[in-house]
Amino acid sequence: MPATWRTSGLCAALAAGLASGCAQLSPFKSAADPTPLIVPSPQSAAASPPNRDDAIVTVAAEAPLAKQPAAPFAGKSELQVEALIEAVLARNPTMAQMVAAWQAASARYPQVTSLEDPMFGTTVGPASIGSNDVDFAYRLEVSQKIPWRGKLALRGQNALAEASAAGRDVEDVRLRLIESARSAFYDYYLVERAKEVNDEALRLLKELRANALERFTNRLAPEQDFRQADVEIGREHAHHFHLERVKQVAIARINTLMHLPTGSPLPPPPKALRPAEALPDVGALQALALDQRPDLKALADRIAADQAALALAAKDYYPDVEVMAAYDAFWQPRERDLRPMLGVRLNVPVRRERRQAALAEAQARIAQRQADLARQTDQVNLQVEEAYQEVRESERTVKLYTDTILPAARENVKAAIAAYTTGKAPFLSLLEAQRSLISLRDRYYEATADVFRRRAALERAVGGP
Repeated sequence: MPATWRTSGLCAALAAGLASGCAQLSPFKSAADPTPLIVPSPQSAAASPPNRDDAIVTVAAEAPLAKQPAAPFAGKSELQVEALIEAVLARNPTMAQMVAAWQAASARYPQVTSLEDPMFGTTVGPASIGSNDVDFAYRLEVSQKIPWRGKLALRGQNALAEASAAGRDVEDVRLRLIESARSAFYDYYLVERAKEVNDEALRLLKELRANALERFTNRLAPEQDFRQADVEIGREHAHHFHLERVKQVAIARINTLMHLPTGSPLPPPPKALRPAEALPDVGALQALALDQRPDLKALADRIAADQAALALAAKDYYPDVEVMAAYDAFWQPRERDLRPMLGVRLNVPVRRERRQAALAEAQARIAQRQADLARQTDQVNLQVEEAYQEVRESERTVKLYTDTILPAARENVKAAIAAYTTGKAPFLSLLEAQRSLISLRDRYYEATADVFRRRAALERAVGGP
């Protein structure tokens, strides 16, 4: 029995020592306080200042999980684009999905930087049980595997870089949702303005029909005039049905972005849009895009992860160590002093083909990522240039409609009315002038919406406002 007590004490001491060593290498403060320590990221290791993306990801991580009101715009008299963006970012499940993926990636660091659990083993000699010739023979053993120096740190760098890339993916999804929200908002604005034009067209056509009918009654114009007015009125009614469908689809799209039933009511859009600010030079926008696009930063993070994987593959040529302590009671009483034992095991890294293949794989992945980054950089410059030119085209088109086309179309209608009233022009000329004005007003509002939709695409291409 005394030998048993000594054995138990030795095992307890070995277990305590190994646990202490594990605690020093663990990323947690203590068993009583399982809060993770703050671990430096690859960017902070390079002494780079903190950037706004970390704060963005933190806010994004909390927002989708908070309970949101069922009707975010209840009591609002007008829908504003910034309020819509805020509601979409808070409610859209895609954000919650990407944040969960980022949180899962962030949870890998303490897993890959922790030592494996210590192993405890026991061995007994069955023939010694109840023997009168020898003492009970048993062996107690505790072992701990310790990777070669630097392996845990490289695994941690790989996990941190992957988590950072997942955080960039959250920001990329955020930008895409903002673009989608802006585009849906301006579609909603456009269909409301188109309905206004349609209502005004119907009112004017009914006035023209009444005028044509009166002239026909007085035998000043043929019956065809007011009959043709009926045809035009019917066309506008058909267009009204089309606009109603487009409006309901636009509302459904906005509600879907906010994770609401598609038929949920929305306040009307504003009557007019605020003038847009002047654009910077396209070269400045391209430089800004290369500096802040989250997808480019995510690729850079994944290159850093692959570089850590390459260094880890090189470390695999070195053996891992397993330390062991044991108490071996197979030694009999006269050899009692030989019972405590210490030992070390090493794996022998002789399978060089496997390790060489792992190195080649890691090098190829880095080359693939770097080529992808170069390709994406070229694409970003092209996207910014293309979006920039589209915005400029839309702005020039709106100015042309405002300054030249619409005033000329209105004067043309006035002239056609005067000519028809005096009998100098047929009724079809008046209808054609009116139809042209209606069409041009629709195109004007479409060009106005295009300015803001294309600006949203440019903001997405630049990676932010």
